[in-house]
Amino acid sequence: MSAAPRRRIALTIGDPNGIGPEIAVKAAALAALRPDGPVPVLVGDPGPIRHYAARHAEGLPIRAEPAAWRDGGGLNIAPVRALPDGAFRPGQVTAEAGAATVAYVREALSLVGAGEAGAIIGCPHSETAVAAAGIPFSGYPGLIADLTGVSHDEVFMMLVGGDLRIVHATLHERLQTALERVTPELVAAAARAAHRVLAGWGIPEPRIGVFGLNPHAGEGGLFGTEDSRVTEPAVAALQREGIRAEGPAGADVLLAGRAMDAYVAIYHDQGHIPIKLLAPRRASALSIGAKVLFSSVGHGSAFDIAGQGIADPGAVMATLALLNGCGHDGPAPGAAISRHHGP
Repeated sequence: MSAAPRRRIALTIGDPNGIGPEIAVKAAALAALRPDGPVPVLVGDPGPIRHYAARHAEGLPIRAEPAAWRDGGGLNIAPVRALPDGAFRPGQVTAEAGAATVAYVREALSLVGAGEAGAIIGCPHSETAVAAAGIPFSGYPGLIADLTGVSHDEVFMMLVGGDLRIVHATLHERLQTALERVTPELVAAAARAAHRVLAGWGIPEPRIGVFGLNPHAGEGGLFGTEDSRVTEPAVAALQREGIRAEGPAGADVLLAGRAMDAYVAIYHDQGHIPIKLLAPRRASALSIGAKVLFSSVGHGSAFDIAGQGIADPGAVMATLALLNGCGHDGPAPGAAISRHHGP
């Protein structure tokens, strides 16, 4: 009996001047030497990919045409010539690199649409670089929403790491703006997206904890009334729908109990800090609610070490393993929660 085909995953190199192309090449080289597991296809400019391949994938053939892609023994590349000549400058934040980052995601989506890949991983981007290119951008979830025709309020980042899954109602924006923008409807939408994913993973009646906006979720108004206006109505609406939502409660209390299948964070740091404390540099950042299975990694472009050959591909490897166990709606429960896959 022939072996089942290995899953092909488009692996974009992220900001080409950050550590993205280095960790992408390192991860692809490790995957190429394994007899099973996912098959990455590197998506990006050939120059940066070949630069790092010469240093970290010596001896592996480069296959730049889909007809030549194989399950192992070499580097599969989908070349995207988006970076102008001379613009590959490791360690520098530039508009050219920001525009290229977005071009790579567009090509990866084309590969999925053509059936050449079943999922996408985006290596670290730079919001500053993309903004310098004049492209509205607040992170990969919003970009995926734009490119797939889905509302921003339907696509959310779920960080998976350690023994936690945390979905973010708001993400890369000024805290004051996030708190002005958050509504009961937005919090409930984030929880519903998490519920759909967890149910798709085979978790029966998933429990979802909602963090409060204020310390102690406002302590009955003692620390502000925002929770009575935002998070409490969201939880009540979810419960009326039959979703096992709990809270709002202080994030510290909910996380200490570890009783939930997923948690809803109201703003960026509320969800990122616990994940990154538990499992540094090993996070997977799933975009949930989109029309495509997409994940990035839970760390940045690390321009300070770009080009030095010391970047750790562990988060990419963990995310490859995570997505390899996914259906369209995400990974199986064991894969998603394993400490091996944490940030």
